[in-house]
Amino acid sequence: MTYSLTRKSAALALFLFSAAASTASAAPATITGPTALALAAVVTQHSSLPAYDKQVMARLFAGNHAFLYVARKKLSVTADTIVCRTSNVDIAARSCELTFPISKKTLKGREANELYATAATAGVSAEGAAGSNIESFSKLNCTVDPKEIRQKAGGGAECSFETAK
Repeated sequence: MTYSLTRKSAALALFLFSAAASTASAAPATITGPTALALAAVVTQHSSLPAYDKQVMARLFAGNHAFLYVARKKLSVTADTIVCRTSNVDIAARSCELTFPISKKTLKGREANELYATAATAGVSAEGAAGSNIESFSKLNCTVDPKEIRQKAGGGAECSFETAK
């Protein structure tokens, strides 16, 4: 009798664990327009993209369209994961860890705050426990088309990513 009860308890525990694991899956998201441009620009500055691409993205984000006759190609930035943390207790603590396909970068202070706030604007919600707030998302893929942005019609930037449900 005890063996049967233990076996049923183990089966129930396995079922509940499986159900919990399946609810923790990723939720895909896509953003466009000014929010996508902001997220792409903030992440690009810390990526391993060439300096010229970083400069083009910074100029686009600053609203400088005068140089765009030389920016003929679409720009793309990807990140495997981005995890940002702030604290309700140590109010000066803020950090982000960006994992790119070929490198990692850790941000602190103002730079981390900028990425944290931009991600929140893009719809990444914070989760927290014991005085901490954590925003995390993965599989970031942003494409920015300088020619389309120059048309000033609201298009030219798109980002997709996954967040935890």
